Amino acid sequence: MKPALQLRQSQQLLLTPQLQQAIKLLQLSTLEINQETARLLDENPFLEREDDNGNQTYSGSSSSETTSSNTSNETAAPETETRTSETDWPEPSFSSSASSPDDEDEGYGEVAADRPSMREHLMWQLNMSQLDSRDKKIISLLIDALDENAYLSQPLQEIVELLPQELDITLDDLETALVQLQHLDEPGIGARDLSECLALQLQAMPEDVPGRDLALALVTKHLDLLASRDFNKLKKVLHCDDDALRCAQDLIVHLQPKPGTAFEQRAADYVVPDVLVERVGGIWRARLNPEAMPRLRLNQVYANILQQRGDGNAQGMVTQLQEARWFIKNLQQRFETILRVAQAIVERQRQFFQHGDIAMRPLVLREIADQLELHESTISRVTTQKFMHTPRGIYEFKYFFGSGLATEAGGACSSTAIRALIKQMVSEEDAKHPLTDSRMSEILAQQGIIVARRTVAKYRESMSILPVNLRKSL
Repeated sequence: MKPALQLRQSQQLLLTPQLQQAIKLLQLSTLEINQETARLLDENPFLEREDDNGNQTYSGSSSSETTSSNTSNETAAPETETRTSETDWPEPSFSSSASSPDDEDEGYGEVAADRPSMREHLMWQLNMSQLDSRDKKIISLLIDALDENAYLSQPLQEIVELLPQELDITLDDLETALVQLQHLDEPGIGARDLSECLALQLQAMPEDVPGRDLALALVTKHLDLLASRDFNKLKKVLHCDDDALRCAQDLIVHLQPKPGTAFEQRAADYVVPDVLVERVGGIWRARLNPEAMPRLRLNQVYANILQQRGDGNAQGMVTQLQEARWFIKNLQQRFETILRVAQAIVERQRQFFQHGDIAMRPLVLREIADQLELHESTISRVTTQKFMHTPRGIYEFKYFFGSGLATEAGGACSSTAIRALIKQMVSEEDAKHPLTDSRMSEILAQQGIIVARRTVAKYRESMSILPVNLRKSL
């Protein structure tokens, strides 16, 4: 068979560079948009900010920034790693960043901002103690073996077997060193399990603290019964009444089960809201956050020079000029789309802004897509990592979307509203007789919301609400 050339017509969907950039910008968060803007400002001479001094519209210390939950203002201090060789023993020491005598204010601020790690803190305490050099060295080995929660999870026998014989460290030496470590200024550190950790903290309290002895008996012998909240059995075993058991339980609740968490240092995680929601004239309105919008323009000086020269060899500069125009246009289109979607969400969920989670209505991406005549994938990109600042707090756009369950009246109730109702019922329940999942399902049914018991259990677990047997108290 002879080779031959054939012509075929076919259709193929191609994304232009401009469209690809528009899609990319739409799915970026506000912080990522500012990073992308800063990158292009450095690379493209035809792009500049509208402000004359070239300062960025958004800065990390802006008042519009909101710190999310579980954040810290502290700066993580670098951990110092000490390595022990077979023949050379490190001297325990604690060192902080040295500052220049000529710059006292700067050095003081750096030391004040940094916090020592758990190991640095313990080594500093050890160095300040009156123990002899050999004891300090053995204790420093145990400090290196602590996990992130300050527990000594590795058995002492295993540690002895791993040590070189020439160090001449016995199991008795490690047991003595462990006791000395556990009696430093941080009670609970160096414990081998939860029971020992709680007991160490209780033993560090004065003997006349009410409930101390009973609490010690609870954590050392009956921690499993306390965890399962079998109060009747505890009262029989400990021969105590409700008041004494309640006092001991309250003492245990205020202990630190993970002493190492006190030394954790998390970097601040900032959320910049893209949209601000306000009530104007009785109507809820969304508007763009001006602090989240980079204000850009073309550098007309460079653009005019390029046009006047008409140099055919300057194709690269012509491409940069076109890219700058595309970026400004796509950036403007991005914020317009975000505002349209935000306003549509606000109109659909206006009862939420008025009454809270309990009034959230079911909403899916398709509804907003049909209303705005956009593709559902576009709505998905817009609602990801975009945040809305409301009088009730800051929420991601996706928070306002959720499935619904049927009601007896023929309508639907959103899963968010059901979660809010479950949370409300748990907060108002009798602590001695907490509500079971079945009982909460019955209460919801009385309100016309048909929810199965297993669905109630799923929603309860998603909110980290304990089961009924663990919510019971005296």
